[in-house]
Amino acid sequence: MSHRQPIRVADIAQFDAIIDARTPAEFALDRIPGAINCPVLSNEERVTIGTIYKQVSPFEAKRLGAAMVAANLAGHLRETFANQPAHWKPLVYCWRGGLRSGSMVTWLRLVGWDAQQLAGGYKAFRGHVIAQLEQQVPRLHLRVLCGATGSAKTRVLHALQAQGAQVLDLEGMASHKGSLLGGLPGVEQPSQKHFDTLLYTQLAQLDLTRPVFVEGESPKIGRVALPLALVEQMRQAPVVEVRATPEARLAFLLRDYVYLGDDAAGLAFKLGFLKELQGRERVTRWQGWAQQGDLPALFAELMALHYDPQYERSQSKHFVQWAQRQVLETNDLTAQGIAALAGQMYAGQE
Repeated sequence: MSHRQPIRVADIAQFDAIIDARTPAEFALDRIPGAINCPVLSNEERVTIGTIYKQVSPFEAKRLGAAMVAANLAGHLRETFANQPAHWKPLVYCWRGGLRSGSMVTWLRLVGWDAQQLAGGYKAFRGHVIAQLEQQVPRLHLRVLCGATGSAKTRVLHALQAQGAQVLDLEGMASHKGSLLGGLPGVEQPSQKHFDTLLYTQLAQLDLTRPVFVEGESPKIGRVALPLALVEQMRQAPVVEVRATPEARLAFLLRDYVYLGDDAAGLAFKLGFLKELQGRERVTRWQGWAQQGDLPALFAELMALHYDPQYERSQSKHFVQWAQRQVLETNDLTAQGIAALAGQMYAGQE
């Protein structure tokens, strides 16, 4: 076989397919964008082999592991790869670019496919993601979108994107709306590593010479942390504030969080976390409204007594250019109102 150059992360685009040979559990935590999972060991098999390696011997672990890998590879050759043409060129990786991807590459080459192994495996890709984030984030020309709770900031961001602006939808990537009640029903947040990969993928698509609109976030969105360089970049950036009337905000929140009414007990439980800040009596009243499904009363007080005072305190402290911000006033947070806000913002910032 001819001598092959090691395949690096930068070479990934040359391949017809990216195959992740790790377990489904490893794949679920994070993976190279576009990869398909073809495990050579299942979650349970990997645990078994690890135990035998430690408790019996490395030789026994390899012997049993080889049998498991061969059986799994046979399944992939019969099913997953059955329809691939002779000129198919897949790239295979595992955790460090070792035995698991090596075994698969050997068999795929025996068939006649030009299969290659990613040098350093997923670990090398993860290192590349971290390095790219460190390099690209400080180059972003951010425009930070602020506004009290219920100002439809995420929708304005989406409208900006529809009008041709560049945006980073951090809450979309984090699958979370960023506040105490921000969890999305039935949607798990990504792992920290996968969030980083999503951010890396988004940054790779941006023109770094043009402005990028982003929502003003705290350092964590739910349980996912933003890179510190991105938090720092946001704090230094120019700010646009959406200032909507309380009536428009309440109407928007009732539309946007309508699903909270489907789980009264869950909502009441989450509100319990505010007792230290807001006092038992007030929170008990809010929990009562949650149980009764009286979201208009609950949201109106949450805005006036919890979110708005917090917002006033935190913005000037967090954003260096807060005093010079552009303010856009509105009493309309319907789809048309949101599109109009985005139009004003886009015109003023590009």
